[in-house]
Parts: sequence; structure tokens; C-alpha cells
Amino acid sequence: MMTMRPHALPPTSPCGPSAVPPLAVYLSTPESVRPARRYVREAAVQQEPSIPEEALDTLELLASELVTNAVRYGQEPGDLLKVTVGASPGRCRVEVHDTRRRRPRVRPESRERARGRGLHLVQALAAQWGIAERPCGKVVWVIVTW
Repeated sequence: MMTMRPHALPPTSPCGPSAVPPLAVYLSTPESVRPARRYVREAAVQQEPSIPEEALDTLELLASELVTNAVRYGQEPGDLLKVTVGASPGRCRVEVHDTRRRRPRVRPESRERARGRGLHLVQALAAQWGIAERPCGKVVWVIVTW
């Protein structure tokens, strides 16, 4: 399957034709994680050029965790997921929208499991995070501050 690129802005956009849009849509496949992570970095830098490298690294890691969770648990094969980025001085919010209402849960820590650590990373690295229902699914969001 092919990963969809972020939606292009219309030519009349005030951001201009080379701008990174504030949202991107991807197929719900593991191959979408890398371009979504890259998109989050590019969109954050465009919206807030003074964002420190450490915050960008954290945003990429958290976006990777949220998109991976959406692909594994929040979607059916062939579904689409949406990623939005909103950055301003001192903070950036990343949202991952999927089509299932099933809420992610933090699993007890275990040395035997290879998976189940993503939300522990989110809790440790995000200034805030949460889940919101939407008409056809949910949004999992994180805020990173610097």
C-alpha cells in the first residue's frame, strides 16, 4: 500500500504554495509512521522556527508513538488517519485522529513484553496529553513545551 502525502494547500492559501499544511492524512499502515513523524517536524519548524532541536526530537518521538498506536489499535486496514500540528512560541500540540472510539490505556510495565511502552513515553515526555472523542472516532493529543 502507498502512504498518502499530506494534503496540498490550495493555490489561494495565505501560507503560499510551498507551505507545510497544518494537517496531513495518511493510510493506516505501518509505513505511514515515518512520513508522519517527518511531517510533524517540518510543520512545527514552519510554524515556530525558533523551536529547539530537543523539542523537535521529542515531538518526532511522540508523533511516532501516537501514529503507531492509531495504526495498531485505532484503525481498520484501509482507513485513514489525520495528524495535525499547532506550534506557537514555547509550545507545540500534535493530534492524531483515528476512526475508533477505543481509548488507549497505559499498560503495566513489564520486562517480558516487547510492546506496550508507548504511553509511558508519552506520559514521561509530554507536558500534557489526552484523549477526546469525536463523531467518528477519537483524537489523541500531546503538548510539548520548551
